[in-house]
Amino acid sequence: MGKLRVLPAQIANMIAAGEVVQRPASVVKELMENAVDAGATQVTVVITDAGRTLIQVIDNGCGMSPVDAVLCFERHATSKIASAEDLEQILTYGFRGEALASIAAVAEITLRTRRAQDETGTEVRVGAFGETKTASVAAPAGSNFAVRNLFYNTPARRKFLKSDNVEFKHILEEFTRVALTRPGISFSISHNGREIYVLKKAKSLKFRVMDLMGSHVTGDIVDLAAETSVVRVSGFVGRPDSARKTVGNQYFFVNGRYFRSAYLHKAVMKAYEEMMPDGLNPAYFIFLETDPHAIDVNIHPTKTEVKFEDDAVIFQILYACVKETLGRNSFGASIDFNTEGAVDLPQLGRSFDQYKGVSMPTIETDPGYNPFSGTSVSPSGDSGTGPAPAASYDYSRHVDKREDYGRLFEEKTLPTGRVLILQGKYILTPVASGLMVIHIGRARERILYEQTLRALGQEAHVTQTALFPVQVEVGAQQCLLFEEHGPLLARLGFDIVPSGTDAVVVNGVPEGYSCESGKVTQLVGDLVYILSEDSQALPEMMQQRLAEKFAALGASHADPLLSPQEAQRLIDALFASSNAELTPGGRRIVHLVPLAEIDKQF
Repeated sequence: MGKLRVLPAQIANMIAAGEVVQRPASVVKELMENAVDAGATQVTVVITDAGRTLIQVIDNGCGMSPVDAVLCFERHATSKIASAEDLEQILTYGFRGEALASIAAVAEITLRTRRAQDETGTEVRVGAFGETKTASVAAPAGSNFAVRNLFYNTPARRKFLKSDNVEFKHILEEFTRVALTRPGISFSISHNGREIYVLKKAKSLKFRVMDLMGSHVTGDIVDLAAETSVVRVSGFVGRPDSARKTVGNQYFFVNGRYFRSAYLHKAVMKAYEEMMPDGLNPAYFIFLETDPHAIDVNIHPTKTEVKFEDDAVIFQILYACVKETLGRNSFGASIDFNTEGAVDLPQLGRSFDQYKGVSMPTIETDPGYNPFSGTSVSPSGDSGTGPAPAASYDYSRHVDKREDYGRLFEEKTLPTGRVLILQGKYILTPVASGLMVIHIGRARERILYEQTLRALGQEAHVTQTALFPVQVEVGAQQCLLFEEHGPLLARLGFDIVPSGTDAVVVNGVPEGYSCESGKVTQLVGDLVYILSEDSQALPEMMQQRLAEKFAALGASHADPLLSPQEAQRLIDALFASSNAELTPGGRRIVHLVPLAEIDKQF
């Protein structure tokens, strides 16, 4: 007897489901795409427990007949493909007929569907081991898929799901990708009874972007358009000065389908060269339309990758289109050469002093002026109206008797003679062997690193409350990050709470951070960048990496040093740390200039 055997259909489906259904977001993607393919004008998504308990997608599309309602759960049952030639001209989302069979293999599904011409609808229940039950029911036109208990029969995969906030964030990503491509369709999504998005039919793509991402995003993007014999390019690209550290709001679509392409991403980034600092990412929403025969969308199980017939040509067209758009919009400050109506200032040459002599200004003083009595005493001793002349009273002797005379002045104005702040970047202080130079930003980074490590170990930072709370639009996906990491941020000294579904309110920041509105907005963007990076490291390594990132963040957002006393306190804190010489990343903090080296300069 041979060793090979054909797997039962149910086991084969469970294995195949691993390619299509990777997490709850995969189910949302497949069901939403099916709804769009069905001609729906309204799609409703209902999520419970980040998809673990329930994923429900309701549409008003064409619906299915009783026969098709049962057949749709069979593998490779599709209405999109009849011959091999059809694979070369696919314009719909789904076409292989694998999605529903894969979902049914790892979850319990209930489908209610009705065509407009049918009087009654059909209910299909797919349970364990593919058992199917059907019944006639009353139902509105369209389809209603309810997916319950995802991965109930594959506990290992269910165990490896992330937290609810992380999984729901992935669901919102898939929701966004579908909603962006169809501004003419109404979409809504709710989570545990809370409405996240209610998107009405949009007038244009830009309005749909605004509804999904917020007005702060649409204010930072410009139109992109080009048409060639190979491809038609449309959409939007972000202003270089609005680029962020986070890799977000970057979308490619071809013939209405979202896809990823590191190669075409390089074309976009190349167009931004010398327009923004390294490490920043511009937003872009780029739609490509091309002959379906010129692309292959069947190279990946989830259909998120495509193969163009001539990638190099698409690369050059996209690069030129983005480059031309950025140049045409001229984001730099312009110079106004129009001098009409301007004041005509005289031109003064080197010989100006020959015609106009230079004279020192005359300083007039009143030695008899008494600031306390409101009267003045003339040099001759006469006074105007008011009390008797005050010249006979020795005010200096009175002031000398005050023990707290120095308190009349701010402490920071009193020089210490020990430290000097150079250009707000360095501290110079004499030592026995010469001169010590301390890099202020790096010193703060070392101090904050050790403070953050202690805070991550439950020793909370001090929070300074902002005089005026600052509200920042971050988008629904990023808002979930602040909900998930709220306790961590609180230990680090941040008082940030969600406001609605797409904004946060900053009530306080760690001591030493700036509370200025613009800097707080930038700070929130940097926090999104830190919190959005998923880490698979061990807890100890993860704490160190988080501490490094928050230390660098705090150093960049700290208020400037204003006095020698503040500089001295920074020095004391630095040398109280475990390593005063290097930052957590290994950069030098302190440099000693020997006295002999200084002597050589003279």
